[in-house]
Amino acid sequence: MLLEINDLVVEVNGKRILNGVDLYIGKGETHVLLGPNGAGKSTLFLTILGFPEYKVVRGEILFKGKDITNLNTTERAKMGIGVAFQNPPAIRGVRLIDLLKIESGCSLDEKLDPKIYRFATKLKFNKDFLSRDVNLGFSGGEMKRSEILQLLAQNPEFIMLDEPDSGVDIENVEILAEMINKLLEKDKKPSKRKKAGLIITHLGYILNFVKAEIAHVLLDGKIVCSGCPDEILEDIRKEGFEGCKKCYET
Repeated sequence: MLLEINDLVVEVNGKRILNGVDLYIGKGETHVLLGPNGAGKSTLFLTILGFPEYKVVRGEILFKGKDITNLNTTERAKMGIGVAFQNPPAIRGVRLIDLLKIESGCSLDEKLDPKIYRFATKLKFNKDFLSRDVNLGFSGGEMKRSEILQLLAQNPEFIMLDEPDSGVDIENVEILAEMINKLLEKDKKPSKRKKAGLIITHLGYILNFVKAEIAHVLLDGKIVCSGCPDEILEDIRKEGFEGCKKCYET
């Protein structure tokens, strides 16, 4: 198992947000996390990353068999956890090309790996664009593509994607999906894949382009349903998330 979350209870500013979450993601698996606003999706996401304001009251997070519950965000990233944020901040004075060098593990005075330039080209970025400050003046689509390019440079084992299809037009979704599939090794046979992913999405549109094996519904701080993504999405479309809640309570 690549990621194991056992009985996770989390508080933010003294308020309990997650209330006993269990989640298990193996190598080669892509999971999708669904739920309405306020369900706790972002809290789970940021707790896995180790943001200090998200206090783990009970439970544990294991990554590659090691307890990372008390590790900081940098230590988790070094172990192989990567993330694409829904609304990443602009970083004035830091060029995208320099951030890509850092993500790929080389020094600023070294040349960027040619394969990163190839990934940039696939994501519709030219060399001049890479010299711009990170996310400063970027369009929504450019920010999304920049986040994926950074993940490609980092090459993590576990990839978390927060609303990758939010506010993105069809052309950009298709471009993003192609590279997300590259990150998740979808071009390899399932038995040969070593990476895993967790996608947070409201509408599930990205799943038309990126296949997920398992979907989870998070409501009121607990995972109330897990199963086939197509079936769960169809039930949500018919009955809304309230249908999932009624099913869980019966």
